[in-house]
Amino acid sequence: MIEKSLSHTELPNFITLLEEKFPNCRWLSHLAYYENIVFSLIVAGIICLAVFEVTRKKRGSPGRLQIALEIFVGAVDDFLSGILGPKARSYTPFIGTLFIYILSMNLFGLIPFMKSATSSWSTTLALALCVFVYVQYAAFKELRFRGYIDHLLGRPRGFLAFSVIFPLMMFFLHILSELVRPISLSLRLRSNIWGDDMLIAVISGLGLKAVPLLLFSTLLVIIASIVQAGVFCLLTTIYFTLIIEHEES
Repeated sequence: MIEKSLSHTELPNFITLLEEKFPNCRWLSHLAYYENIVFSLIVAGIICLAVFEVTRKKRGSPGRLQIALEIFVGAVDDFLSGILGPKARSYTPFIGTLFIYILSMNLFGLIPFMKSATSSWSTTLALALCVFVYVQYAAFKELRFRGYIDHLLGRPRGFLAFSVIFPLMMFFLHILSELVRPISLSLRLRSNIWGDDMLIAVISGLGLKAVPLLLFSTLLVIIASIVQAGVFCLLTTIYFTLIIEHEES
């Protein structure tokens, strides 16, 4: 039984089950090939519907979901303000949305016949690239072109400003670090979520005798999903902090 479960590192989802049921269906094969995109879109659609439901009517007394969202937004804004300062409000929507989306995808695999899209590197890399592009955009917006180049050169002053080796060395190091960030950011999230999904799949293959272990592991996976979404957004916040510090100095 253990060997059989180890051969399947993921629990079956409704797409893979349909593909097995109808192996000659061409569109199901295409759907299975892009299943990570499908599940990420499903999560995005659920979040959009939830937000639409909360904001479509102005009620005298807010509902539970609206109160929960307001508490979350306030907590994120306070947290970012403690790190980024007065300019935190500009980045709260992006980082807050990123946290909700990543956390929802992390936990979506715990629903029967669903899958965590963040267990695939293609999904986490796309998220990391969004962070990379937005950080670069914010850098150009805050520092302008000359300030951004100065940032990449390591802000040389005095004697260092007239040297060639140090600014060039700092320039290539900064470029390398900027390019490495999306890879490290995406691999960290993908590896942890994939490991959690594999753990649940292996324990599920042990049968009814492993139910207590499965429940305990599920609790650990929920905690890990929250932590990983938080780590992803915290690192994103740090990237913005580096820009703001250079802009203020």
